[in-house]
Amino acid sequence: MAVITISRGSYSKGKEVAEGVAATLDYECVSRDILLEASDRFNIPEIKLLQAIHDAPSILDRVGHGQVAYITYIQSALLERVKEGNVVYHGLAGHILLKGIEKVMKVRILANPDLRIAVVMEREQVGEKEARRRIAKIDEERTKWTRRLYGVDPWDPTLYDLVICIDKIKVEGATRLICEAASQEAFSLTDRDRQKLSDMALSCKLKSELLDIDHNVTVTAEYGNVLVFTKADDRKARKMEEKLGSLAGRFPEIHNVEVRIGTPKLSADA
Repeated sequence: MAVITISRGSYSKGKEVAEGVAATLDYECVSRDILLEASDRFNIPEIKLLQAIHDAPSILDRVGHGQVAYITYIQSALLERVKEGNVVYHGLAGHILLKGIEKVMKVRILANPDLRIAVVMEREQVGEKEARRRIAKIDEERTKWTRRLYGVDPWDPTLYDLVICIDKIKVEGATRLICEAASQEAFSLTDRDRQKLSDMALSCKLKSELLDIDHNVTVTAEYGNVLVFTKADDRKARKMEEKLGSLAGRFPEIHNVEVRIGTPKLSADA
């Protein structure tokens, strides 16, 4: 039982690899449907969620409050899907949105420019020059997005457990490599790992509910014990307490909630 994230550059056959791994392991394969679930759950148009994970904020601007919220909604939907394990997720920033769970297997698929260009030319029916332009634009946007929101370069191999160049290995070979690696104990989820995923899912759900009061709120959870950290004033803190109290019936996994003014000493789950 494992959770596998597959990150890739555009037109690098990552979708085919992910589907092959999921079929071989009999895992659920998820990607864009996470956006649909987040859209339904939080009543946000899918196009806005799509823009939130593709459009980088301006270097001169702070990340918009809306973008912070939308990414939280996407993360919440993803955590709900993966918290029981046996899932392959292929989409932008899966390795980042699930940061903190050591046993999540993080894979990066690479392909040389010629292969990617050929795929674009065939799939989109465009010439070589236009194919190069489209790939360069997408790569640039994804790199900006990850750097400016999370301070990392998505092409950094140290972010991943396994990096595969698809050119010679092909989709079938990459599928076999990932399945073999996923069978190792290092990626087998324990009860504690599943609990941590559940804690992260709860943290993210509650954060989603509180963003309208404080967009900088931080939420942590451990075995149903929730800590909420806010830099807002006492009035907003009381408002959060009231809202959390009203949510108790919707989230029976909550055992205790405490709101604190300040920041957590340790890194937060959500």
